[in-house]
Amino acid sequence: MNRGNTIVVSINVGMPNALKHGNKEVQSGIRKAPVAGSIQLTTNGLPGDGQADLKNHGGSDKAICVYSADHFPYWEQRLGVQLSAGAFGENFTLTGSSELEWCIGDQVRVGTALLQVTQPRQPCYKLGARHEKPELSAWVTETGYTGFYLRVLEDGEAAAGDPVVVVERDLAGITIAEANRVMHHDKTDATGIQRLLAVPALSDSWRETLTERLGRI
Repeated sequence: MNRGNTIVVSINVGMPNALKHGNKEVQSGIRKAPVAGSIQLTTNGLPGDGQADLKNHGGSDKAICVYSADHFPYWEQRLGVQLSAGAFGENFTLTGSSELEWCIGDQVRVGTALLQVTQPRQPCYKLGARHEKPELSAWVTETGYTGFYLRVLEDGEAAAGDPVVVVERDLAGITIAEANRVMHHDKTDATGIQRLLAVPALSDSWRETLTERLGRI
């Protein structure tokens, strides 16, 4: 796999605010805006960024949400709108790679920070509310264009334009796309679940969900 041309084109942050959902309002940090210059990456995430639902979002396993702008043309056609960095609530907007290439446990350096892939992103209803398209979360899961999360192994600074430098590939080689298949499509694939659970870098939340599922198969 070659990720030599993967670039962080934008780093985006946002604090929780009101988001219209049907006939009510909910709090959400899904609206992100690009930051200028460099920003500190820490185990707790990025300064100026926050989540309203701390049960399902945030934490060290989900310190940085990543999405590929290479998917934007597809979504622009399907949604009928023009998209910009942060449109999917991501902290890192990338170009040059996709869910077919990133693997759970991969370690990469962006700027001076060392980061590790932990799990695919599981879109919730707030993504649909953000774009006034309730079906969007289901569409994202269906297509596999989910994005993913990173934990911060070593704090550092990064900025838009920084390349993504692969430091270490996880030996299991389980891609984000494969993890999505096991979680969302082939839910009784015991062998696939066991392979995922064997990856030490897998996030705690996915480990708990898959362990419970395996026990029911």
